[in-house]
Amino acid sequence: MTLDPPVRLLRAPNPSPLTGSGTNTWLVGATDLAVIDPGPDDPAHLAAILAAVRPGQRISHVIVTHAHRDHSALAPRLAAASGAPTFAFGGATDGRSEVMSRLAETLPTQGEGLDTGFVPDNRLTDGATLTGPDWTLSALHTPGHLGGHLCLALGSQLFSGDHVMGWSTSIVSPPDGDMGAYMSSLDRVRGGNWSRFLPGHGDPVEDPARRVEELVAHRRQRESQILQGLAEGPMRIPPLTARIYQDIPGHLLPAAERNVLAHLIDLATRNLVSAIPRLHPAAEFFVL
Repeated sequence: MTLDPPVRLLRAPNPSPLTGSGTNTWLVGATDLAVIDPGPDDPAHLAAILAAVRPGQRISHVIVTHAHRDHSALAPRLAAASGAPTFAFGGATDGRSEVMSRLAETLPTQGEGLDTGFVPDNRLTDGATLTGPDWTLSALHTPGHLGGHLCLALGSQLFSGDHVMGWSTSIVSPPDGDMGAYMSSLDRVRGGNWSRFLPGHGDPVEDPARRVEELVAHRRQRESQILQGLAEGPMRIPPLTARIYQDIPGHLLPAAERNVLAHLIDLATRNLVSAIPRLHPAAEFFVL
């Protein structure tokens, strides 16, 4: 991309319904390179990243937006090959809210790609900065898709990871994903004067303010659909999901059910719905 400092994109060869055309690995800088989201543990992608290091350049930072395997799994091997330290908010379960930490004791986790073995060399707190000769990256803690999710600001541009993408909405799957936190993080990003989002999958988002508004409206619509469905009587998650998601392939319904569960947990936290016998994917939910 024609930017100053230069920003280059390498796309990992891991296309799927949940990763789109593949994971975006971003290289930032003219001499000392920050590699954002090394991607899956794929030898060909590792070779591509190392081949992208030109004469007079070195990889100085390996940064992970969140510990899902399609973003973080290659980080240890890239760090070993380049000598660069790794940076992230934390491991796969760091940053969980108190509510999700409690629910994790009884709530089955689908483990959607969690990289449970990932531990960064250095932890990035909200507001922390990393610098190179021609770049400064500022960390924004944006939990929701994962408790430890980070976005990274490069001036007016935001490396948005899986928090905001143009090609798809983010999966929010409890207890790893938290819908209440996700909406708060959208509000936080909504308040920035961003010129472009550089996401973890798909193409750059050139109208970031509009995209955030679309995502907020989409989630509020889903919330309204859930409440409308439950207004007809108590319901379990599978029929409620089938009622709402009438336009997606059947193999994606389990992921949609996790999104519905995330909304229901958020609604229960806000005392708008309750569950029998308790908050759980198998429970029957009703409007208060």
